[in-house]
Amino acid sequence: MASPRILLCGDVLGRLNQLFKRVNSVNKSAGPFDALFCVGQFFPDEPDRLDELMDYVEGRAQVPLPTYFIGDYGVGAPKVLSAVSRNSANQGFKMDGFKVCDNLFWLKGSGMFTFHGLSVAYLSGRQLSNGQQFGTYSQIDIDTLRAFAEEPGIVDFFLSNEWPSGITNRATASDIPAGISDSSGGDSTVSQLVAEIKPRYHIAGTKGAYYAREPYCNVDAVHVTRFLGLASVGNKEKQKFLHALSPTPSSTMAAAEISAKPPNTTLSPYTLVDQVDRPKETTKRASDIELDSQYWRYDVSSKRQKHGNGDTNKVCFKFISSGTCPRGEKCNFPHDADAREQFLRGVCLDFIIKGKCEKGPDCNFKHSLQDDGENHSRKRPGSSNANANRSKECWFCLSSPNVESHLVTSIGENFYCALAKGPLVQDHVLIIPVEHMPNTLSLPADSEIELGKFQNSLKVYYKNQGKEAVFFEWISIRGTHANLQAVPVPSSKAAILKDIFTLAAEKLGFEFVTKKFSNNSEGRKWLRTQFDKNFSCFYVELPEGSILLHLIEENEKFPAQFGREVVAGLLNVADRADWRNCTIGKVEETKLAENFKKRFQVFDPSQ
Repeated sequence: MASPRILLCGDVLGRLNQLFKRVNSVNKSAGPFDALFCVGQFFPDEPDRLDELMDYVEGRAQVPLPTYFIGDYGVGAPKVLSAVSRNSANQGFKMDGFKVCDNLFWLKGSGMFTFHGLSVAYLSGRQLSNGQQFGTYSQIDIDTLRAFAEEPGIVDFFLSNEWPSGITNRATASDIPAGISDSSGGDSTVSQLVAEIKPRYHIAGTKGAYYAREPYCNVDAVHVTRFLGLASVGNKEKQKFLHALSPTPSSTMAAAEISAKPPNTTLSPYTLVDQVDRPKETTKRASDIELDSQYWRYDVSSKRQKHGNGDTNKVCFKFISSGTCPRGEKCNFPHDADAREQFLRGVCLDFIIKGKCEKGPDCNFKHSLQDDGENHSRKRPGSSNANANRSKECWFCLSSPNVESHLVTSIGENFYCALAKGPLVQDHVLIIPVEHMPNTLSLPADSEIELGKFQNSLKVYYKNQGKEAVFFEWISIRGTHANLQAVPVPSSKAAILKDIFTLAAEKLGFEFVTKKFSNNSEGRKWLRTQFDKNFSCFYVELPEGSILLHLIEENEKFPAQFGREVVAGLLNVADRADWRNCTIGKVEETKLAENFKKRFQVFDPSQ
């Protein structure tokens, strides 16, 4: 398999015509290239160039190849990026770019994704905000990258706008561009991040100069890092602003290739203590003592103090983001399991821990605490009586004062049915255990008989409307009350359900275990044999008899609304993927439930 061919560019400054003219020329002579990654300011630095940018954004001009940018600041950035953020196609947790227009993608905040086998990490914006809505990175963005740095594997590319401070340390003086010798002019946060991430290539802009530093060694890693600073498009000094690379993905390289060090390799510019013949403990940076107390925490000064030891205004971000912490019991900061669960469900960290998010609608995460596959506002994680009063607070326990009984449509011995709050489509139904159970697979085997009756009744009911039933359940290891979702899909689209779910799984980086059964009962029996209460999982029961099952790894980020998002995409109602976009008043909900009960009555097994 051929290595991907990548173009790298410095500050574009809205000069897209000049950039893409050059790209087309290079693509014709040395291409084709797979992508263009832009660092530094992407948007214009003067209003006169805004029309040129908008020609591409609005489709009057074409972007020639997939182009990704992180410099989300400059003239026109707030207007363009606000519209991009509101686009329903860009909803959800997306790290591989928000689509601005055909072939143009905004890498927002921070993240890591795989492109043609290459692992690409990025930090968008700059540290100094000057009150700007866009173009800055937050502490969450920094901590997210730190969590990625702890994951196994080597990062191939790290994209940042600012140069890291200290990058010229230990470099050959004659190679350093004029005016760049003062290493204090860079970003110290980027320096700290790149020292942890240890990418094979670090690309940056904003300095207006081209600089290809000698490779340098990384502490506690066998591979070297190459730093590349790129000039701005159309710079008067005619310094290089476009650079081509065709690196082999580290995931496919042999150990000898990865550890190879060119003759001009230097020590790391970020470790100023000579490491030769010294114990590992003495080779730390001078700032490590201070940083040790910062790497694993998330500053939550407004959070109530609920822990008896350690710093009560901090929690361990590493644990929240990945489920583990290398410091274990030695960690100075609490490992908040409730906050971890909410994070896995796509909730904003600021909202989880502080109860509010300053980004508001521009935040890419959810601003309500999640439970049981349906979104409801909750008490914040860690409330002292949360576990004791779980069934009283539960939205699905019939005995709870919080249950929305007006949505209940039929009640059996072990299960009841209710219309989904904020339904994806009409007649979107939840099949819910009467008992407070974390999933439908944990109930006694004989309860499957009643569940099968509800499922078969819904299938016949939907069939009379020219539709097929798709059932799915997201089972969290910390789930509080199960619900099996039933969504009607037009028969004309039911045949491609399996392909759509498979494609969505590929985009998230996993494969379903798939098995087909002659009847629903056999399929449910098989699910029970596969289910492990120590793991979260997601499964789909398709109309043609196949079951798709995915056991979720401990540190895997799996969207709680995955099933709903996939079906929403199939039905071309992406704006309804989030139930909050579909809520209606209680009077209207009651009317819908009553109408459903009348239509479903002849099929209802509880009657």
